[in-house]
Amino acid sequence: MALAHAIMTALIDDDLSGYELAKDFEASFGFFWHASHQQIYQELHKLADKRWLNKREVSQSGKPNKIVYGLTRAGRKALAEWVYGETRVQAAKDELLIKLYNLSAENAGHISVEIAERRQQVMRMLYLYEKIRIRHYAEPDTLPVRHKGVYLALLAGIGQGEQFLAWCDEAQEVVSAVEKTGADTAG
Repeated sequence: MALAHAIMTALIDDDLSGYELAKDFEASFGFFWHASHQQIYQELHKLADKRWLNKREVSQSGKPNKIVYGLTRAGRKALAEWVYGETRVQAAKDELLIKLYNLSAENAGHISVEIAERRQQVMRMLYLYEKIRIRHYAEPDTLPVRHKGVYLALLAGIGQGEQFLAWCDEAQEVVSAVEKTGADTAG
């Protein structure tokens, strides 16, 4: 998925400033698609140049004026065409998995700590996902159609998180056994 399509999707319902978009992006798409504020602003300019977004200046009292972006008819058409296009899965980059290729009795303790830290991160993420699910998606059958899609993406995130927790538990057992074996042979 190109960042452009994520930004246009975020603008389907509301016109937003770059700052508002970046904050909303972090709170929704940011769970599975990372983009820096700088990347978002650069993409906003490109989309406006393509005329897929319009931009207008909004006066603010006591603050600098802000630029608000909205999806144009051409942008909606481009987004609709993208939905029908082939979906690409992008491989994740995870240094922890590469570190596991270097597992040894000497570094097992350190790797065990990293797995435990990652498990805590995923637990926090799952807590947030579950809070969102309860607050906004408790009755999925009553949701508007597009929100049902968001609900399904949320369920995918919850499922992946739960699967990762199970992996962490198994990985901790294996790494602990390696560490214990190293301690036994050293003693």
